[in-house]
Amino acid sequence: MITIKNKLSIQKMHHAGQELAEVLNGIKEIIVPGVSTLELDAWIDKELKKRSLISQSKGYKGYKHVSCISVNDEVVHGVPNAEKVINEGDLVKVDICAAWKGYCADAARCYVVGKPAMEVQKLIEVAQSALNKGIEKAVPGNRLSDISASIQEEIEKHGFGVVRDFAGHGIGKSMHEAPEILNYGKAGHGPFLRPGMTFAIEPMITMGGYQVYVTEDGWTVKTKDKSLSAHVEDTIVITEQGPQILTRKNLQNGAEVL
Repeated sequence: MITIKNKLSIQKMHHAGQELAEVLNGIKEIIVPGVSTLELDAWIDKELKKRSLISQSKGYKGYKHVSCISVNDEVVHGVPNAEKVINEGDLVKVDICAAWKGYCADAARCYVVGKPAMEVQKLIEVAQSALNKGIEKAVPGNRLSDISASIQEEIEKHGFGVVRDFAGHGIGKSMHEAPEILNYGKAGHGPFLRPGMTFAIEPMITMGGYQVYVTEDGWTVKTKDKSLSAHVEDTIVITEQGPQILTRKNLQNGAEVL
């Protein structure tokens, strides 16, 4: 069942989302060559606590960190590690879910260390464009798969792969709620969208094939063909006036270019 949120719940999610956006915006000052993903996670932990945000990943099924940090061919769920050091030219994806007064917001951004190669910038831009196209379909009267189909169409028309093993989701009091929001599919299927529904929409795209696998740490997802991957995510609420993005302030082309 898809939970319909009331005004107070949405206000709490909006506050969580705006604070989370500030944390993600600040990461561009921290991601530099030589910093480890564990150091980055520790910085995020401090920033969340400053804002009275409670990490939703730490403790989830035994996960020990407040963020997922995926580098280059890592798609999602990258585990922060002192041995994983960020280098010039790396494509870094940071995914954070945090709650404020019991309500969650979930978001992911791409960061490029140094000047990105043209093909990398294109990958990021298409991921962001696909997210935007999906969000545009999150209006009352549309059906859930209209979001999915729009995301897939945007990604594949540019020749990139759509990861199928992982998906977006509903969100609210819990990090993961119904429904599952695929990044591919045919329009016109699934439940009708209604005001008050809150979703975390998150395209995961690859420069090569869409096949992925989970590494030995039990979390990190990589592309099988070692191609680069981009991942972006926003939390939204459906309103009578259209979708409201709860986790976005100032974002251009889906990437913070350092």
